[in-house]
Formats: sequence, structure tokens, C-alpha cells
Amino acid sequence: MIFSALRNRSTPLYQFCLVLMLSLVLATAAQAQKPVDPTAAPNDFVQTVGNNALEVLRQEPAAQQGDLNRINQLVDKYVLPYVNLEKTTRLAAGRYWRQASAQQQKNLVEAFKGTLIRTYSGALSKVDEVSALQILPFRGDANADDVVVRSSISQRNGPAVGVDYRLEKTPQGWKIYDLNVEGIWLIQNYRNQFAQQINQNGIDGLIDALNRQNR
Repeated sequence: MIFSALRNRSTPLYQFCLVLMLSLVLATAAQAQKPVDPTAAPNDFVQTVGNNALEVLRQEPAAQQGDLNRINQLVDKYVLPYVNLEKTTRLAAGRYWRQASAQQQKNLVEAFKGTLIRTYSGALSKVDEVSALQILPFRGDANADDVVVRSSISQRNGPAVGVDYRLEKTPQGWKIYDLNVEGIWLIQNYRNQFAQQINQNGIDGLIDALNRQNR
């Protein structure tokens, strides 16, 4: 079954998923202690939203316990303004995106969002008082329209994990659209799975498969 490997907590992919969801939630600006400036330097943007998010998550016991309703609320209110989920989904679908109708594209984005939330919700329990986000020295041209911000996320019961954020510059400021956790890019990881499912059952088949996993 599609994405069944993600359910196995012993697999490296599952461990990747836990860290990945934490990384996505780090893109929240919630109840911010410090105002977020999407037009700031890339490193400053990620540092601010990350620090704010860690503080919010420490105050969200329901989310830490895996309450999907609460997680959905947090994602809708605080994650989506800083993430281009449509671009993430479009790139994961690859050439098949152009074959989908506008309604199918909308349904696929929503289904993929649900899959990410449900699969990675367990990572919220990793956030505690010792969790910290360290931004590494920037490499590349900070004035470019597409950049990568490197970071390291510390956790209580494990080594620090390297996470790269790929950002694009939009009229509204920076938006995150891809992540690399210990050498695994989110879009590339799902592109292969999406292609296999679409080849077997079409766009609607992929949407149905994702939604079944989300129930």
C-alpha cells in the first residue's frame, strides 16, 4: 500500500518523517514572541519562525499528544503562510501535474497536506525545553530568488539532525517549499511514490490512496 513504509517506526524513513514534520512545524510564526519579516535575509527568516514555533509548541500539549484537529488548526493558521504547499505538491507530482484538472490539482494538494500532517504528527512529541534550532553559515547568494538555508535541530534523546530548507522569493517574501533531512529531499522522496501510484491508477487513484491513508 502506498506510503505503508512510513508506518514502521523502526525504519530510517519513519525517523526521517518525524524530523521532517518537526521541520515543517518550525515554519510556523504563531503567537510570535518576535515579529516575522518574510523579506528579511533567508537565515534570519528561518531563525525567527523556528524560534517562535518552538515556543508555541511547548505551549501546545494537545498538538504534542497528536491531536490531529489541533495540528490542522496550527498548520492552517501558522504553517501555510510560510510554505508554498502547492509548489511542493506540483514538483512531487512532476509531469503528471500538468495532466491533472484544476480540481484534481486542488484535491491533490489537500490530500497531500493531510498525509503530511497525519504521518508526521508524532514528531511533535519530540519538542521539549531543550529543543533548539541552530542556523548554520549561509552558502550561496543571499540575493538570489531560490536559496537553501542550512540548520541543525537538537533534541533530548538523540543526536542533532541536519535540515536544509529550500526557499523561494515571492512578492509576499520567502516561502519554504522543500526540505532536506540528512540527505533526503522531501519532493524527491515523494515523486517516485506519486509516479508509481499515478501510473497504476491515475491522478484520482493517487488522491484516493492518500485520502484512505488519512482516515
